[in-house]
Amino acid sequence: MEAQNKLYHVRVPAVREKIPHPSVEALDLATILRTVGDPLRLEIVGQLADGRERTCNELQDALGLPASTGSYHLKLLREAGVTRTRAEGTTRLISLRRDDLDARFPGLVDLLTRHGH
Repeated sequence: MEAQNKLYHVRVPAVREKIPHPSVEALDLATILRTVGDPLRLEIVGQLADGRERTCNELQDALGLPASTGSYHLKLLREAGVTRTRAEGTTRLISLRRDDLDARFPGLVDLLTRHGH
């Protein structure tokens, strides 16, 4: 019985999901421009331009995308350093890395979000 009780008292470490993002120094203008060159991804940047975090579902619904398509485009934006993804439980919150992008490429975000927004 004691061995069984020990199983219930084993502490499982809290899983802190580390979502990788490039550092500010690693942001590459050519990669960013290639990534936002897709009209759908540019639209996602426009949706995030107000500085408010959005869930994946909010963005997918706003753009009328299936989950798999939305996830793919959001992953590319994160990997390019355009967006930041923050885990809150099972929810993923997406935001534009405006401060980081402005620090590395002043004026870039304003140029990307000016047209049509």
